[in-house]
Amino acid sequence: MNLSKITVSLLAGVALALFGCTQTKTTEAGTEQPATDTVTTVETIETAINTFITDSIAANYEPAELTIPCVHIVATDTTDTTDIRVWGNFYVFNYNIAGDTLKTVSGGSYPGLIHIRKTGANYAVTAFDRVEDGSNYLPSAKRIFGDKLDAFEKITSNDSLREEQRAAMIADHVKRNGLSVKLYQDYGWPAKPIPAK
Repeated sequence: MNLSKITVSLLAGVALALFGCTQTKTTEAGTEQPATDTVTTVETIETAINTFITDSIAANYEPAELTIPCVHIVATDTTDTTDIRVWGNFYVFNYNIAGDTLKTVSGGSYPGLIHIRKTGANYAVTAFDRVEDGSNYLPSAKRIFGDKLDAFEKITSNDSLREEQRAAMIADHVKRNGLSVKLYQDYGWPAKPIPAK
């Protein structure tokens, strides 16, 4: 498989972090080798994206008790550490806690391309090229995703996979923060169990 220097994988970072997949990086010759430092890099990149979503995007909504980003990565290009590029669909979900249930109060989907700069051991988002709304949606998605458009559309059209990943990210957040909630619930829908971690 010749991907030049770009590691392109459906749900690359999310699948790697949540489901223990082994990611590979492509060498100059086009042969794939296990990437020993990839897990750390992916987790650090995802942390930078989650911070950006929480601090910059969630801030545009009415305040809630907590924000849990949901990142669906289409492709990542880490060849230039001054401009690491991550294509994906980036969700923000804001919740209030009611008893043992996280109740969704607001949220949204932000597909596009996030630019990240690595400085030393630190990663920070420097720019976000967002897919536009309305009649500009498809033209801007084509411009931003290019040859990754089909992979992006597969992610956005797979409701069950998207919900499965959202539940897993909620479970990670609940465990990491020691929350005693067991369910999450969108407005007008039955509550769903948070998977055990």
